[in-house]
Amino acid sequence: MKLNLKRPLAFFDLEATGTIIGFDRIVEIAVLKVFPDGTKEMKNARINPEMPIPLETSLIHGIYDEDIKDAPTFKQAGPEFAAFLDDCDLAGYNSNKFDIPMLMDEFLRAGVPFDIDNRKFVDVQNIFHQMEQRTLKAAYKFYCGKSLENAHNADADTMATYEVLLGQLERYKDVEFVDKKGNVSVPVKNDVDALHEFTNLHNPVDFAGRLVFNDKGIEVFNFGKHKGKCVEEVFQSEPSYYAWMQNGDFPLYTKKCLEKIWMRWNEKKVLVKKTTETKIEVESPRTVTPKKDIEARPVFKKKESAAPVTDSMLDELKKKFGK
Repeated sequence: MKLNLKRPLAFFDLEATGTIIGFDRIVEIAVLKVFPDGTKEMKNARINPEMPIPLETSLIHGIYDEDIKDAPTFKQAGPEFAAFLDDCDLAGYNSNKFDIPMLMDEFLRAGVPFDIDNRKFVDVQNIFHQMEQRTLKAAYKFYCGKSLENAHNADADTMATYEVLLGQLERYKDVEFVDKKGNVSVPVKNDVDALHEFTNLHNPVDFAGRLVFNDKGIEVFNFGKHKGKCVEEVFQSEPSYYAWMQNGDFPLYTKKCLEKIWMRWNEKKVLVKKTTETKIEVESPRTVTPKKDIEARPVFKKKESAAPVTDSMLDELKKKFGK
């Protein structure tokens, strides 16, 4: 099928250091420009984000710091892409929420003029989600073949969720799944451990996504200036960050999880201190003077008391001194 276009439509996708608009940076951009006559032109480039790429992000898109260390910055590459997109409407997958605002931030930061007024925007994900709704009612119809009566009634929704899971187990039995890293598995099994692993996509600590586990099972921050950093390492370098979060507008469970990590970190500090003190005491015992040094010291004899003065002694003195 040929697209009915009045002007070029540019399908584009971004890979970035993360998903926080205004903080994260583009590391790769690809644009497929489709012209009204059906011809296509592709343009892509790796971008040096001028900041480290968190390991958990690199594991998703496969781009590491080493891969972009010699790539142009967006300030260098931006003008060329602005010219390539100049006469285009824009299309992407989740582009209205992520790609377009991320791209605009980069253009503004680099000082590259790029006007999006009078353009059309096509977000393919929104077509998918609206035509194939991801509601419980839609899932019940899809997996169970029945209409959900009394939707949004807690009892009915709970029972429907149970039946949907049974339907999923039947539909996806022995069905292979390929993840973003290319790993092939059969994840939907009649086993709670397997379902837990498959459905916890972001490996959260607090379920609000502020704290997550990295690939080594260590808690890291998932937002702000310390995103991607180990929580305990941040406590070590900036302990006031804990107080800031506890006094901030964060979910109570996030604060509870943070407090648990804080207490564990403090217990480790006390243990390390005790271990260090014990080591110093063992390595530096109380000084004992060697026996040979004691023997070498001078010995002072106790002075004996003088004999009492007698008359005969006085007579002798008179004879001697003539008095």
